[in-house]
Amino acid sequence: MRALLLGAALCFAALPAQAQNLVPPDFFNAPIDPAAPTGVDAATLTFDSVKNLIEASGDVVLTSSGYTVKGQTLVYDRAANSVKMTGAVTVIDPSGNVLETTDLDITGGLKQAFLNALTITSYDGSRITADSADYDSVLQSIYTNASYAPCGDCIDDKGRRIGWSVNASRIVHNSVDNSVTLENATLSLLGLPVAWLPYLWLPDLSNSALSRAPRPTFSYGDKTGFGVGVSVNAYSTQWTDIYFNPKFFSRQGLLLGLEWVQRFDAGTIQVKATGIRQWDPGAFGAANGNREWRGALQTSGTFTPMANWEAGWSYTAFSDAGYLEDYELTTAKSTTNQVYATHVSEQTYFDIRLQHFNQLGTSITETDQNRQGANLPVTRFEHIVDLDDDMGRLAFEGQLRNVVRQADSVASVNGANYVYGYQGTKTHALLQASWQKQFIGGGGLVFTPYAGGRVDLSYYDGSSPLLPGQTSLISATPIAALDIRYPLVANNGADVHIIEPIAQLVYRGSDTTTVGITNDDAQSFVFDDTNLFSYNRFSGSDRQETGLRANIGGRYMANFGDGSYFEVVGGQSFQLAGTNAFATPGQANTGVGSGLSKTNSYAVLGAYGSFTPGVALGAKAQVDTDAWKLARFSAGGSYSASGYAASVDYRFIGANPGQGQIKDQHEIVGELTIPVADYWSLRANTGWDISGNTWLQVGGGIVYDDGYLTIGANARRTGSTHTSPNSTSVLATFAIKAPAGLNLGYNGAVPVPNF
Repeated sequence: MRALLLGAALCFAALPAQAQNLVPPDFFNAPIDPAAPTGVDAATLTFDSVKNLIEASGDVVLTSSGYTVKGQTLVYDRAANSVKMTGAVTVIDPSGNVLETTDLDITGGLKQAFLNALTITSYDGSRITADSADYDSVLQSIYTNASYAPCGDCIDDKGRRIGWSVNASRIVHNSVDNSVTLENATLSLLGLPVAWLPYLWLPDLSNSALSRAPRPTFSYGDKTGFGVGVSVNAYSTQWTDIYFNPKFFSRQGLLLGLEWVQRFDAGTIQVKATGIRQWDPGAFGAANGNREWRGALQTSGTFTPMANWEAGWSYTAFSDAGYLEDYELTTAKSTTNQVYATHVSEQTYFDIRLQHFNQLGTSITETDQNRQGANLPVTRFEHIVDLDDDMGRLAFEGQLRNVVRQADSVASVNGANYVYGYQGTKTHALLQASWQKQFIGGGGLVFTPYAGGRVDLSYYDGSSPLLPGQTSLISATPIAALDIRYPLVANNGADVHIIEPIAQLVYRGSDTTTVGITNDDAQSFVFDDTNLFSYNRFSGSDRQETGLRANIGGRYMANFGDGSYFEVVGGQSFQLAGTNAFATPGQANTGVGSGLSKTNSYAVLGAYGSFTPGVALGAKAQVDTDAWKLARFSAGGSYSASGYAASVDYRFIGANPGQGQIKDQHEIVGELTIPVADYWSLRANTGWDISGNTWLQVGGGIVYDDGYLTIGANARRTGSTHTSPNSTSVLATFAIKAPAGLNLGYNGAVPVPNF
């Protein structure tokens, strides 16, 4: 009898996992230990020798390996080799999932199970109901007159409808390719039917597949008119997806799109082609969209040919640079055509790429494209070696960049001239090796010596009239540094305080700071607490710091027993000897007004903390200590609790004529979220340009979110001093969610006419 009842319990383990993200993947999948004891509690146990039946009746409880089956009657038919629990039956699996049914009938040597009047309630609260369900352990699960709701009954504690549900006359889950078919499916939001499909087939319900699931699109543009599109899954298998993506524009006609996704064991290929014959090309005026035929071809691929390696490519070709933006096929401002290979392991990084860059935009011309540099190639590597006997670490790194540019890239901003790149070919190779080791002395003093060297080899062919003549450079830079820290720790059992004075000496024995001849990769720089204690603050290899510099400052950190914290980092940098690289700004004005061009740099400070749950604060400051004048300052704070949320950010940047900023910038931006009813909240945001004494932006919206369904709309209007002046935008949000992982919807801008 025990063996037979154990067989009844084992059948549950044979049932396949349900569709991903609808029922948790471990439903009925917990392992059963055949040697584990099986318990049966019942009021009566009888054996009918004539009918060859064994029957347990009266509050039957069957337990085995974490499974619990409760019912009124359990019958084992020895002749038919079947086990059946009749009446009201409840099954609880080891994960806490609950199954309720009027009958549980298991036949066919554990190959097939039939559950009538089925209700499955997952531990996350979602529920599937069906008049009947057929589980085929080999092929598929079939639900008849089925519904799925992630929120169970989808009625809250006040009796209101929430969330969403799907009803279908038939749902089939194929366990071989994980596809799901819904017949006569209806989507209901807040209990109201909003959409119906006679047939819907999804290739699978994994997160990656849901991100590719077909969905309608809507848009509006002054030049294109109203747009309505749909994505149709024309063909799909475990390895292949083909999508047909037509979209009709009331002013320009039908845009056709085709997308092919091919998956392999070691990678993926994607090809996407779109095109349109425009009805009204003149709507684009003098912009580059004024042509009859427009289109684009986009392809990408990634492969893992062997362990620790990835290779791939991306390529975009288009009729004109404004096409993808005009028809909302991308929000990117540029594309990168490239072929690459990357190796990453615990101690080694290597990357090689051939890259060509294209700008995107309605006003981009061929001249603009010629100003973009191409990396043919760019190669980087890093390798570290931890020496035996705790003798420190060796680090080796290198880079080779060959930049080809068809035209000079220049700009002028309020009298400040910039050269972002020179016409012609520039090659720059860099090799650097270093050793460092951390020592801990008496009283906790930590000092880390660093020794290394850098070699640069550069060549420029002199094609630009702005920098004529071939030029080559060989530079060797010895590097030595010493980092000294003395952390002082106080701990009272609940609160921990750390005061850490920091002092650095950094020597780079060269007077050549423009080691790349032309500057193609080190053009942006802001001095703050994040790079105060860096040995070389330039963002790329074409520039380097030089001379002897001291960085002095410290850090204070406090972690309190109630979970609050506070951290301050600050200090100053001093040029003690040699050439100051930041006093040589170069053609891109790198570092002009940064505060490091002086012998005594600006002082920088960063402070961050939270003193009560839901509140976060932060601030950064840059102070000219010669004049005791604030050069930069930013501060912000946020609050979130009980549905309320608020944030405010202030930014001040002092005038910097050397970079074309002729007046101070003062801006303050705030956002506010207020719950106005259960699940409903109002949101508002505003920005004020203090210097211009005008609105920077203003906006607001409303959002409904019950945890399963999110619907929202937000509008924003910018002012005359915004980076996108006098424009109106609307953001729409729609998502259906389930605790097991489903999150499908749309969150993005809705184009509206400008006014």
